[in-house]
Amino acid sequence: MLTAVTEACQAPAVDVHTCLVTGAGRGIGAAVAQRLSAAGHRVALTARSGDELDALAARMPGPALAVPADVTDPDAVERVFATVEREWGPVEVLVLNAGAGASAPLARTTDADWERMLALNLTAPFRMLRRAVPAMVERGFGRVVAVASVAAKRGEPYIAAYTASKHGLLGLVRSAARELATTGVTVNAVCPAYVDTPMTDGTVAAISEATGRSSEQAREALERRQPIGRLVTPDEVADAVLLCVASAAITGQGINVDGGAVQS
Repeated sequence: MLTAVTEACQAPAVDVHTCLVTGAGRGIGAAVAQRLSAAGHRVALTARSGDELDALAARMPGPALAVPADVTDPDAVERVFATVEREWGPVEVLVLNAGAGASAPLARTTDADWERMLALNLTAPFRMLRRAVPAMVERGFGRVVAVASVAAKRGEPYIAAYTASKHGLLGLVRSAARELATTGVTVNAVCPAYVDTPMTDGTVAAISEATGRSSEQAREALERRQPIGRLVTPDEVADAVLLCVASAAITGQGINVDGGAVQS
C-alpha cells in the first residue's frame, strides 16, 4: 500500500528530447545546455571552442555530445546535424544561441563588419532552422528558441549592423512560427539586455577604451541602463528558454529578459 501511494505521488516522467545548443561553450549557451541536461534531455553542444565544449560536456548531469564547428560555415551545419542524428536521432529542440556584437558609428561600419554580423547572427540561424524543420514537422514536435536581443526591438546608436541582424532574427522567428503553427513545432526568441557574460565583458572593455572610464565605471553604466540596476544572469535567460521548450502554446514571441528596459 505504501509503495502504491509513493508511486502515485511521484512526479510524472519527463519526455526526453534530443537538443542542440549553438554557442554552447560559455555564457548563455552553457547555462541553457546545463539546464536542459538537468531536466533530463540529451544535449549536443556546438561552438568553435572545442576545449570549452569538452569541459562543459564533462560537467553535464546527463548525456552530452560535443561537436565543435563554426556555424557560419554552410558545410559545418550539415556536419553538426549529421553527427547528432547518427548518435541520437533527429534534433527536437534547437537553441540558436551563437552570436556576437560589434560597435562602430554608422559612417565607420565597414562592409566586413556588416557581413560578419549578418553571417553569424542571422544567416547561420536561418540555415540551422531550415535544416532542423523537416524532421521536426515529420515527428509532429519541435522547439526552436533563438537568443536575440532587446536590440531586436529597438534601435540603439553605434550598433547598426548588430541591431539589423537581431531585427532580422526576430523577423525570421515570427515568420517561421506562423508557417509552422499547425505542425507541433514552435519557434520563439528570447531578447536579453546586457547579460553577465564574456560578451558583455568585451563591451565593457570597448567602452573603457573609447571613453577612458575604468572597467568598473563602464560596467556600472551598463547596469544603470536596466531598471533592476544590475546585469541579467545567464540562468535568467535560460529560464525563458526553458519556458519556450516546455510550452506548446508559446510561439512567435520575442520574450524580453531585460530587467524591464523594454516593456512590450
